[in-house]
Amino acid sequence: MPNQFSASAPGKVNLHLGVGEARADGYHDLVTVFQAVDQREVVRLVVDDAAASEGESVVSGITTHWMLEGELSEQIDTPSNLAWRAVDAAVEAHRAAFTPVALPKVRIEVDKAIFVAGGMAGGSADAAASLVAASAYLEHYSGTALDQDKLTELAKNLGADVPFALMGGNALGTGRGDDLVEMLGRGEFWWVFVNPRVAINTGEAFGVLDDLRHDNPALVPHLDTTTVAQALTSSDPEVLAGALHNDLQAAALEMRPQLTELIRAGEAEALAAIVSGSGPTVAVLCRDSDHAHEVRDALAGRFSGYELIAAHGPAAGATLL
Repeated sequence: MPNQFSASAPGKVNLHLGVGEARADGYHDLVTVFQAVDQREVVRLVVDDAAASEGESVVSGITTHWMLEGELSEQIDTPSNLAWRAVDAAVEAHRAAFTPVALPKVRIEVDKAIFVAGGMAGGSADAAASLVAASAYLEHYSGTALDQDKLTELAKNLGADVPFALMGGNALGTGRGDDLVEMLGRGEFWWVFVNPRVAINTGEAFGVLDDLRHDNPALVPHLDTTTVAQALTSSDPEVLAGALHNDLQAAALEMRPQLTELIRAGEAEALAAIVSGSGPTVAVLCRDSDHAHEVRDALAGRFSGYELIAAHGPAAGATLL
């Protein structure tokens, strides 16, 4: 009998992020093109067979193992953690759909390989991996599993980026970014991701963008993804470099002006550089693997104290290990 259930899920980069005007409810409609990258979070549900749970949370706590040099920016060993919430949501959905059974408690272990609060959806990857691991755990102890449609539904309720971490590959996202359609692509694309270790609150970034648009009518929403879709099928990183776009980049640069120097350095060393999501991570597009490692070393020498990783996409979505 296994004493743990493990899964991994990828980080992401937004090749295109178009932000519509603010709606009456305060949200913005998004049109985005995701690419999953092979920097993966690993989640393990470690079972305590001596402790059974009937009706309450099966999670007893979370332990995080840092693969990077990141520092804990908030207390994560709580039920509000996305991984914890994902396991609880899977268990609750299973109890609602099938005859409830006593389940052993689990402790969640997370190997963090994606920057924390960096715009690469590390927390969402944790949630997606937790859903897949939880489904395997539930199937083992009950004989019945949650199907993919139910996992996707749960993912949408957990966060806008969680469904893509579950899906992986290349995808067009609309609505909040969680209505997904797979996009065709050819070849692989290599990136260097640079985290300057400065925080950007996503909600505040959208507000700053609204303010900037009020003062600068030229900052119109970019909602047409035709160019980036064609670039993905070309398999040519130079073509993709010319298609990258992020409406939120203007807000990120306004909030953290030091990102301007980082983007310029990335553009000088590689094909293109762009803020990933709401930032602060900057994604630097390279020609190939060798070039990516050269660029990483060059930027590491220039930006002491920043975190840097080289990774490629597209990568598979959440996968049971």
